[in-house]
Amino acid sequence: IDLFYTQSNLKGLLEQENFEHFNFDYYSSNYRDRLSGQNSRELATRAYQECMNFIHNFDTEHGNLLLFGNTGIGKTFLSHCIAKEVMDSLHSVLYLTASEFFDALLEKALTRNDESCLLYEQIHQCDLLIIDDLGTEMTNTFVASQLFSCLNERHLRKNSTIISTNLSLEELRDRYSDRVFSRITSHYDLCKLTGPDIRMYKKRMQNISDN
Repeated sequence: IDLFYTQSNLKGLLEQENFEHFNFDYYSSNYRDRLSGQNSRELATRAYQECMNFIHNFDTEHGNLLLFGNTGIGKTFLSHCIAKEVMDSLHSVLYLTASEFFDALLEKALTRNDESCLLYEQIHQCDLLIIDDLGTEMTNTFVASQLFSCLNERHLRKNSTIISTNLSLEELRDRYSDRVFSRITSHYDLCKLTGPDIRMYKKRMQNISDN
């Protein structure tokens, strides 16, 4: 397990970012999503339940998750929570930001050195790959084609993937092509989160406490 933590890029973070510290109080029943009609608390409850199902069925269903919604509402936190549970059950996890993910694929294509080949293998072979903040990288035809290739390869291997993004579903389709969008919507459980920025709220509360 310690080896899995070391290889995941998350060691140290998960002492605080785990389900024991998940708090529904950050999601207001007064903040309503105009598209779904559901409030922030309802969407967070559904996302939480999807995450629990993902963990409990990890060995049998080889599921995938797309966590999407506005900035600072717990998408990365939830992916970290899942990562801890998956590693504690003796599975390998690799966490990469979108920029790190595409940089790794580009380096493999350009250099093919031992380090880039090893990371490339981890990206395709780890039990759970987490791609965080998809959409923050520079997007081009290489990015779109490599994203499809990786997601398709992991699906064929029955390896699970979690993607978090601030993009809407429409923006996801427009940026990465119809076939990437089809792959995600066909094989991923979609979890939307919405509400005020939790990080900003915590910062204000800390400032009030300090004063």
